[in-house]
Amino acid sequence: MSVLAIGLNHRSAPLGLLEQMTIDESSLPKALADLIGREHVSEAVVLSTCNRIEVYVFAETFHGAFQNARDFLSETAHVPPEQFSDALYAHYEADAVSHLFSVACGLDSAVLGENEIQGQVKSAWETARLEGTSGSSLNNLFRHAAEVGKRARTETGISRHITSVSQAAVALATERLGGLAGRRLMVLGAGDMGEGMAASLAKSEAAEVVVANRTTGRAEELAQRIGGRAVGLHEMSAELAVVDVLLTSTGASSMILEHCDVAEIMAERAHRPLLIVDVAVPRDVDPAAGDLDGVTLLDMDDLRAFADRGLRERRAELDRVRGIIDDELNRYLDHSSAREAAPLIAAFRTRAEILRKEELDRHAGGLSPAEREAVEAATRGLVGKLLHEPTVRLKDAAGSPRGDRLAEALRDLFDL
Repeated sequence: MSVLAIGLNHRSAPLGLLEQMTIDESSLPKALADLIGREHVSEAVVLSTCNRIEVYVFAETFHGAFQNARDFLSETAHVPPEQFSDALYAHYEADAVSHLFSVACGLDSAVLGENEIQGQVKSAWETARLEGTSGSSLNNLFRHAAEVGKRARTETGISRHITSVSQAAVALATERLGGLAGRRLMVLGAGDMGEGMAASLAKSEAAEVVVANRTTGRAEELAQRIGGRAVGLHEMSAELAVVDVLLTSTGASSMILEHCDVAEIMAERAHRPLLIVDVAVPRDVDPAAGDLDGVTLLDMDDLRAFADRGLRERRAELDRVRGIIDDELNRYLDHSSAREAAPLIAAFRTRAEILRKEELDRHAGGLSPAEREAVEAATRGLVGKLLHEPTVRLKDAAGSPRGDRLAEALRDLFDL
């Protein structure tokens, strides 16, 4: 049995497709139950963020698990496989482990080295554990991935300067306006991303930061921490009539501001310019709103293009991070092989020892203590030599399809 990672991300899929495929947090438990119920999946974790939708499964076979995972993505998103097959990637065994380690280190993010992905990986894993879909194999993998991400950020400079999507969103707005001094801004959403944007704004020279959220209490708590002001969603339109910038990233599964909503707001503003930075996936604001006079609408595609500039210093750290990933991959595979092979090898040797003792007891009744001790030593040595080569081969092949075949043959041959 081996690990399979299958999914789409910001590099393989356009934003419009990626937002169709995403799974919101409230739907994740049901989605995990669906996935774990499929024939070739024994453990599962789903990682859905603004940059990716990925399924990690512990699987009997590659082809069966691939089919299960692809069908799961299609049925969950209500998107036919042929519409996303060209954007779909799959990693198996060591490649899947290396991919997850790269994700945890921020190498696969829109913002190179970003920190938010660490929490997102951990959250996906914790949800799977709570739902009972992550067992010992994926638990060990995701625990190790968290350690790799921490090591990369501690030992290298991969996370210097802009280290999150939320920071990049604020930096993008700052660049577009030539600064935030004296500006009035609204943050829509008080989740992790909204909190990150609000925290970045608190360090700016903005005149006022307004936090809007579906749950007013959460907005009030965040606003109090940053010295801002909280409003409910029903007050949002009135506030948007006067602010200079809207930064939005909620977990809503549908648009919060349609084209007509933004048109009404712009009419109230007398078409005074409004900058909207929408980093939600799916998007919070209708993309067509960007065609309205006075509206500048930026989304994750714009943020990725912005983040790609000025990365020379952090790119220089890539080789060091990749070296860490390679080291940790070898360590993980060594530990994994030992974990998988050890119980079967122990059972194999125990079975041989039981047979040795049974035969010795049956045929050595007339031996003196010294003779019995000599026969004991000889038979132990003989059994040890016979078992040595199968044991070494099983350990070396553990965790691979060949190892699975050898293990199954050993169980059948010796009734283990």
